[in-house]
Amino acid sequence: MRFSDMFIQLWTTGTFQRAIWETVYMTFISTAAAYIIGIPLGVLTTITEKGGLRPIPWLNRILSLLINLFRSIPFIILMVTMLPVAKWTVGATTGSAAMIVMLVVAAAPYVARMVEGSVKEVDPGVIEAAKSMGSSNFRIVCKVLLPEARPSLINGAIISLVTVLSYSAMASTINGGGLGQIAILYGHQRFNDDVTWICCLLLVLIVQIIQEVGVRVVRSSDKRSSKGTGKRTKKVREKQ
Repeated sequence: MRFSDMFIQLWTTGTFQRAIWETVYMTFISTAAAYIIGIPLGVLTTITEKGGLRPIPWLNRILSLLINLFRSIPFIILMVTMLPVAKWTVGATTGSAAMIVMLVVAAAPYVARMVEGSVKEVDPGVIEAAKSMGSSNFRIVCKVLLPEARPSLINGAIISLVTVLSYSAMASTINGGGLGQIAILYGHQRFNDDVTWICCLLLVLIVQIIQEVGVRVVRSSDKRSSKGTGKRTKKVREKQ
């Protein structure tokens, strides 16, 4: 395969390497920030619903409405509407910093639903055991719900990382940086197919690395937490 002059120029000037770093940076920072917001939202939505640890119907309805509202907005439209917010928070509407703001807003509701689903998978018997020993709701959340849901939470984080990675590529349509911008600006628009395909292959490689590492972490976590209801109950007692 003969590489185009554009690819050689992009590689020798470090533009390709910088784009790889921007993609990884935006993906991991945005996902981490989205989880900082999404975990409390997901937990609150779970414990305030009917039959939860602390049912608060009005709060549950508000949280669910907000989560569903932001999840229903297509990302390409959300990016445009969030431009003033990015300008206000980071002082720019283009570049990786501005894109992180948009990615966090897009990913946080998605993460909240993932967390909600993970927490609901926790064995009710373990929760009842913690209640019977007089644990507070806060302690149950911190010492029972989140630790018991850890494998599912990690699996959700893998899915979230891949989703945010795809969003970051879409952000290139408004000069968001990363491999997506290289593929569109220097590949597609200038008819350099090798640049476009190499960007695609690099994105696939990043996804495979994320999934492989994530699967190993999930398996390790399962060995620590999937011991059966009886042993999980014993673990709860030891944490009290």
